[in-house]
Amino acid sequence: GRPWVDPSGAVALTATSAGPGPFGTGHTSVWSLAPDTLALAHTADLFFQRLGSTAVHGDHATHLLRDDDTWVVATSTWGDFDPDRDDASVEVTVSTSTEDLLRGVHVLPGDPLPLPTDGLTSVGVWDPHLLRTPTGWLVGYVSASRFFRFGPVLAEGPDLDSLRLRAADPARRATEGTTLLPHPEGTAGVVVLVSDGRDGPRAARERWAVLDLDLHPRGTLHAPYPTNIPWPTLVPHGEDWLLVTFDDTRHGGR
Repeated sequence: GRPWVDPSGAVALTATSAGPGPFGTGHTSVWSLAPDTLALAHTADLFFQRLGSTAVHGDHATHLLRDDDTWVVATSTWGDFDPDRDDASVEVTVSTSTEDLLRGVHVLPGDPLPLPTDGLTSVGVWDPHLLRTPTGWLVGYVSASRFFRFGPVLAEGPDLDSLRLRAADPARRATEGTTLLPHPEGTAGVVVLVSDGRDGPRAARERWAVLDLDLHPRGTLHAPYPTNIPWPTLVPHGEDWLLVTFDDTRHGGR
């Protein structure tokens, strides 16, 4: 539930590195950010194998977290997504590793992470964000009723194999980046941050929304909303916060 800070004081970030084409040309990258200077350095790249397959995919929309002496990596299976296929879908996998995933290039075997969508019309789930609590796990993610109409979902359970649906907001139709932010007072202080994109309903459009664990609105972040659907990644820095996101700067043409 805390940023990973190295001895120099820099924090680790994951990002989707876009490629020269659609979903399948991207991959997950790892970065180091110095909060005082805002210097950003690329440190690692992560690729994934699916259960029962030897293919290597550039899956992305990834959460990397440290749990005791192990890295846990939850990622979205965008690496072979094709929206023109009748059976198009996106799922979430989870990998574990004791290697130094903050440095170098790694290929990680992933197992399916079953994220519940009980009572929802769902063609895919993505954007996993995991938080260990005193009683188990909270997992935030997105469920799509069709491509591309999607909203936030929250699950909880004693372990990642026994998750149950806690809350969903199908009224939001262009909301991504479900992120769990714990307060110092513990699980009761956890809030959910989401990014309401420009295609959402008028009351939930182009803003950073703050929700409770039942996904009821609590307010919004007072911060610029620069583009499309940027993620709400907050890093505490002294008495302030850094909001780390992307600005859609283009490189290399269309």
